[in-house]
This record gives sequence, C-alpha cells and structure tokens, in this order.
Amino acid sequence: MNASGNLIALGTIVRREIVRIMRIWTQTLIPPAITMTLYFVIFGKLVGSRIGQMHGFTYMQYIVPGLVMMSIITNCYGNISSSFFGAKFSRAVEEMLVSPMPNWVILLGYVTGAVTRGLIVGALVLGIALFFTDLHITHIFVTFFAVLLGATVFSLAGFVNAVFAKKFDDIALVPTFVLTPLTYLGGVFYSIDLLGEPWHTMSQINPILYMVNAFRFGVLGVSDVNIVTAFAVMLAFVIGLSAVALSLLRRGVGMRS
Repeated sequence: MNASGNLIALGTIVRREIVRIMRIWTQTLIPPAITMTLYFVIFGKLVGSRIGQMHGFTYMQYIVPGLVMMSIITNCYGNISSSFFGAKFSRAVEEMLVSPMPNWVILLGYVTGAVTRGLIVGALVLGIALFFTDLHITHIFVTFFAVLLGATVFSLAGFVNAVFAKKFDDIALVPTFVLTPLTYLGGVFYSIDLLGEPWHTMSQINPILYMVNAFRFGVLGVSDVNIVTAFAVMLAFVIGLSAVALSLLRRGVGMRS
C-alpha cells in the first residue's frame, strides 16, 4: 500500500475505535469518573485531612496526578485488550492480516484508539479533581509527554495481552493480578521516600512509579525519581513493547488458525 492507502486504513481503524468508545460511553467513560470521585472523597478529603501536607502540598493535591495517571493507564489497557481480542474472536483480525495493510498501521490504529480513551478519561478525572482542590500545571510539556508515553506503554501492553489471550477471562488476569498491584505500589498514594529498605529499592523496579512521578513533576514540580530516568524508562518500554507487538503480528501468533 502507498502512503495514501496507509493513511486511509489508519483513519478507518482509529475512527472505528473512537466510535466504539463513544457508542458505549456509559461503560467506557462514566465508571472511571465515578470511581475516581470516590477516591477523591475517601482518600483526598477524609484520609487526607488527617495526613496533612506532603512535599509542601496538601494530600489531595499530591494524589491527584497519581489518580489521573492511574485512570489513564487502566483505561488504555482495558480498551485495547478488549477491543483487539473482540476482533480476534470475530475473525476480523485475520482479514486485516491478509490485506495489504502494514502491521504497523494495525498496531498504531488500535494504540491511537486506546490512547484517545485514556486522554478523555484523564481529562474527565482532572476536571472532577478541580472541584476538590486547586491545581496549577508547572511544566506543560512534561505533563503532556508523560501522559502520552504512559498511555502508549499500557496500550501496547494491553495489545500484547490481547494477542496471547485465548478467552475473555484471560483479558482480566493481567489487570487483576499484575496491573492493580503495580498501580497501588507505584507511588499513587504516597511518596516512596517514606518507605524503608528493601521496599524503597524494590519500588524502583515498578514502571508505574516513573509514569506517576513524571506526571506529578509536570503538574506539581515534585518527583521521587529523576525525570530524565523516568522518560528513559517509558521510552524503553514503548520501543520494546512495539517491537514485541509487531513481531507477534508478523508471525500471526494467536491470530492465525
């Protein structure tokens, strides 16, 4: 396919994904907004009023970037894993693989759709947070690229999960047993400076820690990790997972019968 054909194919996949998100908006957009509102009320107001300040900010201000990033990565992951597995289940993926459409177009289309949902949910959660506290973005470009890279990493991870999944139950295994623990141990609700050893060192192998802190630095200007290191980790995951996903598409793993 030429460049024009690739753009048409990419636009078709992205448009289909966005239409899917908006068609079932009561399932894709409302639940995370309600969940994060409960987090703000329980952790931010009730618990936060007893904790006091953290790194010079109220507890509510401190956890908002982490909760926004948590909502983004979980929705990106959930969107692409369910959408691509649904395409596998209906045999639509096989039609794309035998078409002249390059594999990178298929991957980019699904990832773009997932990132779009993540950004919409993130904006909703951030808007809700402004009803509870004041926020002033310190570094706009750091904030934007932290969100974009974090969303891309977990969109790619969700894609890989969907490729290997053999039934719908397999889609829920990774979010339940891997993603949720990593999220709660990723510095969303606390600073890892409060942890003693060996937990402080162990936390530094958690990729979500770098995503949360990069976004927190962009919004508040504080971080538990070096920002250059955080972006290097996210870029490494994007490159590595992209290579894995493209290799799986090229070999048709779990998609060709």
